[in-house]
Amino acid sequence: MKILRHEEFEEGCKATCNGPYDGKWSKTMVGFGPEDDHFVAELTYNYGVGEYRLGNDFLGLTLQSSQAVSNAKRLNWPLTQVEESLYMTEAPGGYRFYLIDKELPNCDPVQKVSLAVSDLPRSIHYWSALLGMKVIEKNEDKKIALMGFSDNQCKLELQDIGGAVDHGTAFGRIAFACPRDQLPDIEALMKKEKQKILTPLVSLDTPGKATVEVIILADPDGHEICFVGDEAFRQLSAVDPKGNKLLDEAMAADKSDEWFAKHNKQKASA
Repeated sequence: MKILRHEEFEEGCKATCNGPYDGKWSKTMVGFGPEDDHFVAELTYNYGVGEYRLGNDFLGLTLQSSQAVSNAKRLNWPLTQVEESLYMTEAPGGYRFYLIDKELPNCDPVQKVSLAVSDLPRSIHYWSALLGMKVIEKNEDKKIALMGFSDNQCKLELQDIGGAVDHGTAFGRIAFACPRDQLPDIEALMKKEKQKILTPLVSLDTPGKATVEVIILADPDGHEICFVGDEAFRQLSAVDPKGNKLLDEAMAADKSDEWFAKHNKQKASA
């Protein structure tokens, strides 16, 4: 993946983009291509937090790349073969990635994001009837549904785990861009259907960049969902050619570990 952009913030986000944490934080967008037509990961770093407790909510991200498999083998990164041409590995912190050992496709290599749910029919109803996703595949035996807004985008996989979904303290979120004028309609529908709205429609500022409008929802299992106005987001999400440089400079300037060590303290465990 490539570094697409990097941004630093001096205080917590009013839409809890960095989780429920105050203080300095940063976000780094990484992906195989621009956010307009690729699924990208937002890596959030809270300067004062040393570790997070993972829950069972995020089951993994699946991508197709024989290069990723060969990279892992070359670097002696632990790989577990799940089945033929499919490997599982863990990123630092424990997040799971599933690597399909095939050449990069012509579209986005990120195939699907897998989330745990406690009641599959209820979740399918929420994501399809309310949010407008279509059901692409459903496996009743494995209690899995594959869903998406379009055929050429990364898919959402919902897997029924037969119990409560625990989000830990890492506070992941999935985001979608849509026309700005649809945001009030989404908010009105959720109010009408008595669904949870975590952050009502609000404007978010990024220093030196576009101001975007977002609404943050929660599905029946508490998975956070962000809808962002597409027009301003296209400006905000443009690939920054200085992204790598800004990230390198921020990491070099980060003395938080040294500060905590000097004061004989440990970073907080979230």
